[in-house]
Amino acid sequence: MRKFYLIGFALLLLFDTLGQSSFKLTAIHAQPLEANLGWILRVFTQPWVYIAIAGYIGAFFTWMALLKKAPVGPAFAASHLEVVTVMLVSAFLFHEHITAIRIIGAVFIVGGIIFLALAEKEIVQNENRHDDETC
Repeated sequence: MRKFYLIGFALLLLFDTLGQSSFKLTAIHAQPLEANLGWILRVFTQPWVYIAIAGYIGAFFTWMALLKKAPVGPAFAASHLEVVTVMLVSAFLFHEHITAIRIIGAVFIVGGIIFLALAEKEIVQNENRHDDETC
């Protein structure tokens, strides 16, 4: 089961990060932002917009598969690791700066996910002990 979660969340992060990064690339290549047909055509003639859509479709199906088995609280929190992966990819692809405050935020996100996972593990262990005692 652990392997299922690791692969599933890795895929979810990959698809989410691909979607976010591709939308940014679409926005860059469709400049300038204008409310007219020309801008819409620039958006939909960019391959990045279709890669972004594919990323979100992949994320949706991966998320649905994960939710069949994963506890929703920790799973929802873990899905927010995309904030960290998008930050890292943005630094590489778009030369965005990773500031100290962003690093602190990323540490809090990862720490919160770890604490939620540990709490869920403890709850499951306590439920299993309780079930063993009642049998």
